Amino acid sequence: MKRLLAKALKNRFDMIKEDAIALTKTIEKIFNGQEEVEDMSIDKYARSLFYELQRERLLQIRREEFNENGKNIRKYYWSFNNDIIRERAYEKIKKDPYQIYKKIPKDAWLLHSYCN
Repeated sequence: MKRLLAKALKNRFDMIKEDAIALTKTIEKIFNGQEEVEDMSIDKYARSLFYELQRERLLQIRREEFNENGKNIRKYYWSFNNDIIRERAYEKIKKDPYQIYKKIPKDAWLLHSYCN
């Protein structure tokens, strides 16, 4: 799954391979070999990362509700969305033909419009 997750991250976030591998290692360290990890056990930076991965559907969250000492308690658990990870890892990357225009500084566009 590690290799697939790295490929999915690379494809989905347009990352270089080394960054995707490093991020995958960080995520695996948080999961520590478990299928799911409790939300309360992770820090706010990892949680922020997990929410971003959830938006891309690479991670999913499960809620558990129970009654303890007369109080309703909710716990949240993060897990990998293996089907989507596999799908994202093998999806074809569409090259944006207009990507070159994003590299031109905004000042150059303004200068061009003033000259014309």
